[in-house]
Amino acid sequence: MAKLMSLLQLALVILFTPSLCCPEDQKQALLHFKASFLNATTAYSSQFESWNSSSDCCQWERVNCTSPFGSKTVIALDLSSIVDGNTVLSFTIFTPLFRIRSLTELDLSYNGIQGELLVDSLANMSKLVSLDLTLNSFHGNIPKEIGNMTKLQQLDLSSNNFFGEIPPSVLNLKELKVLILTDNSLSMEIPIDIGNLSNITTLDFSNNKLTGTIPSSIQKLTQLETLQLENNLLTREIPSCLFNITSLKNLFLGDNYLTWNNKAKIMPRCTLSELSMRSCGLTAEIPDWISTQKTLVHLDLSANQLEGTFPLWLAEMNVSDIDLSGNNLKGFLPPSLFNSQNLTVLSVSWNNFYGELPSNIGNATEIYHLTLDRNNFSGKLPESIVNSKNLMFLDLSDNKFFGDTLPDFSSNVNLEIIDFSSNEFSAEISTNFPQETLVLSLGKNQFSGNLSRILTNLSKLEFLDIHDNKITGELPSFICQISALQILNLRNNSLQGSIPDCISNLTKLQILDLSSNQLVGDIPTKIGNLASMIETTNDSYVFIDFDMSDVILNWKKTQQGLSWNHMYIYSVLDLSMNQLSGEIPTSLGSLNALKVLNISHNNLYGRVPASLGDLENLESLDLSFNNISGSIPQSLAKLQQLTILDVSNNKLTGKIPVGSQMDTMNDPNFYANNSGLCGMQIRVPCLEDLSPTIPPKVESKETWFSWEGVWIGYVVGFFVTVGNLYLIGYLVPKKPPNHRGQQRRQRA
Repeated sequence: MAKLMSLLQLALVILFTPSLCCPEDQKQALLHFKASFLNATTAYSSQFESWNSSSDCCQWERVNCTSPFGSKTVIALDLSSIVDGNTVLSFTIFTPLFRIRSLTELDLSYNGIQGELLVDSLANMSKLVSLDLTLNSFHGNIPKEIGNMTKLQQLDLSSNNFFGEIPPSVLNLKELKVLILTDNSLSMEIPIDIGNLSNITTLDFSNNKLTGTIPSSIQKLTQLETLQLENNLLTREIPSCLFNITSLKNLFLGDNYLTWNNKAKIMPRCTLSELSMRSCGLTAEIPDWISTQKTLVHLDLSANQLEGTFPLWLAEMNVSDIDLSGNNLKGFLPPSLFNSQNLTVLSVSWNNFYGELPSNIGNATEIYHLTLDRNNFSGKLPESIVNSKNLMFLDLSDNKFFGDTLPDFSSNVNLEIIDFSSNEFSAEISTNFPQETLVLSLGKNQFSGNLSRILTNLSKLEFLDIHDNKITGELPSFICQISALQILNLRNNSLQGSIPDCISNLTKLQILDLSSNQLVGDIPTKIGNLASMIETTNDSYVFIDFDMSDVILNWKKTQQGLSWNHMYIYSVLDLSMNQLSGEIPTSLGSLNALKVLNISHNNLYGRVPASLGDLENLESLDLSFNNISGSIPQSLAKLQQLTILDVSNNKLTGKIPVGSQMDTMNDPNFYANNSGLCGMQIRVPCLEDLSPTIPPKVESKETWFSWEGVWIGYVVGFFVTVGNLYLIGYLVPKKPPNHRGQQRRQRA
């Protein structure tokens, strides 16, 4: 009996062993994909080491099959993030996968796949339940054939380049629960019958170009929990029926052209966790129906026309994320607001709040983002603010805060961004800031005294701005020890002494503004070694994931704000309005990444280095108000990006270079008050451009004829004159006296 059972088990193993492995055609499809992938890139190839012809594909990484009981088939492939961010893959590499008709889940997200979503590929995917193509580079229309995948429950096509309409065939996906199309370029209107997708829980169409109105049929989505429509081109009034969807938890409508009926009586039947109505035309006071949303975590009512004060009921709701910026709110901030242990984000910038900050502000120990800029707050900063140990972003700029001391932030180890600019703080900068500080903005205050060595403790500091203060003393060499600096702005202070040679040690420095000080001496030759002005890179650039004021610099003869999020493309050197002397170092020509070079209003002399013609990215060059002599080098004609060249008020001579951009540098004011410039730009001809004055032969004949005419005229004139005199009697000869006649008369 035992032998019989053993034989039976052996027979069963032999009989069913083939079915316990994945089908051969599916294995070959996967191996075909692997070969195509490895042929296209070598990145992350180790991920597919388990994929080989001698093993069961159901045992391979990133492959899931049906349960071990019964026949096995491949049902799920997780191929997300199989390449790094710099690799581009063609969608054709993945086409072998679409031969696996048993697939129910396919994840190809985060791969940078390029191309259109091929219709033929989708035709075999009738069993697919989940399709994730997030963060690729697909383009073209979303194929209407996607409506044939009727078993789909999750469809995520976000962060691609799809354009055109949302295909009406999507409405055929009756089992769909999650539809995410955010971050594309989809246009036209939302399908009017979108409410027929009765199983939808998440509908995300944000960050597209959708037009028209919000379909009223959405109110039929009785299982809808998340509706995200923000940042589109939607118009008309926000349907109040949205607040009757009892299942709704997250509602994002901001940044459209929607309007809100402030007279509408809203009695929400939903219980919201997140509400964003940014720029939705809200007026009057903050709607009090929001107070009914006891589970509210995120509230964004920014960029509206709200008035009144900060509601006490809102301060006591324990909302963790509050954004009321860009309104017309006024009054004091309620102290009870900061008793919340849930408050993590508070932004009330661009309002009319006033008064001192509550002394208990530090009780909000969980807050990490606090922006109170562009209000009328005043007084000293409460010492308790340093108790908010999770603070990462602190912006108090453009207020009326004052004080000759600042709280000691050295224990706030998470604090990375500090902006106290445009206030009335005074005394010396001796505050201990945390070592983790990346951005320190103290410009437009009344700070005085020398720069403190305490700044060298900020080893990670990338942005230091102390412009428009009363800083005195020499520009210290210890500034060179802050090796992470990328932006250094000390404009409009009273700094003296020379620029230290060690400035070249700041290899990450991209923007250096020392203008409007009292610096003397030569421009250091080593300044041409500033590596990040030679070649810019954004590999380590500080990324500001918050709304932060633009960096104000002298940009092309005017003060302009440069966006933080694109700061890595800028490279500026401004040493103007000082007392620098000596010659312009030729090493400046090595700073190929420079966009703006301004060394005007100094005492520089000598010639303009021809090496400045190597600054291929230069857009503005200002050498005005110096004692520079010689000619403008022809090499400047190589500067294809140049839009402003000012060499006025120097001692320059000779011809202004011509060719390329130099032909457009034709503002006479930018060449004025020099010793002898000439050129087409200022309409002053140069001697070398005048045509030669060698007389041709015809001119010599005319000259001979002129002298011949003179002699002939002289002779003719002589005889004419004599003839005239003869006629009037002056030249008629007198007859000799007739004595015989006289004698006869006497006799008679």
